[in-house]
Amino acid sequence: MKILLTAGPTREAIDPVRYISNRSSGKMGYALAEAALAAGHEVILISGPVALRPPAGATVVNVTSADEMYDAVHARIREADMAILAAAVADFKPAAEANRKLKKDRGIPEIRLVPTRDILASLGAIPNRTFFLVGFAAETDEIAANAVNKLSRKRCDVIVANDVSDSKIGFESDENAVTLYTKSGEIIVLPRAKKEDLARDLIRIFCNLIENR
Repeated sequence: MKILLTAGPTREAIDPVRYISNRSSGKMGYALAEAALAAGHEVILISGPVALRPPAGATVVNVTSADEMYDAVHARIREADMAILAAAVADFKPAAEANRKLKKDRGIPEIRLVPTRDILASLGAIPNRTFFLVGFAAETDEIAANAVNKLSRKRCDVIVANDVSDSKIGFESDENAVTLYTKSGEIIVLPRAKKEDLARDLIRIFCNLIENR
């Protein structure tokens, strides 16, 4: 099976030295890539900027911004049997990037934000798509309600939700705890564990769901 994976954060430029980003380390996405490769799958990993070693055997496409990730995903999605969108893509970006460093002695700049293109929703909206679509929902409150809403709105087969308000799991941590919500209404809880262990379980579950759909 060929699996397209996204991982890590994106950076949205304010000026040549500053950007908007988030706390994603990319560890969960990279662990999923390693697990998929170990299970014998072919992996295309589209990665935002991270401090991680690329998984041996994966085709790695490095990107920086949400727009670059959007374009890279759409350039390769037709090859995929499964798309796992684990990246923490910025929801907003500056409307314009300054072409030189903003100086504080010129006053506090007003930075107007605009939405980035929604990669997950764009994949869910592809007519007659044949690939299995997995999204991630990093939430701080109303985890279940937000995950189920995202599953429906973005037309995914599965949403993997986790609580990033807990500093011991999720962003920047080596551990995570997730709950899966499927299109058929199934709920699967995976308790706190190393991200490598969770990744193996997730790849196995995704493959079983594909076989049984």
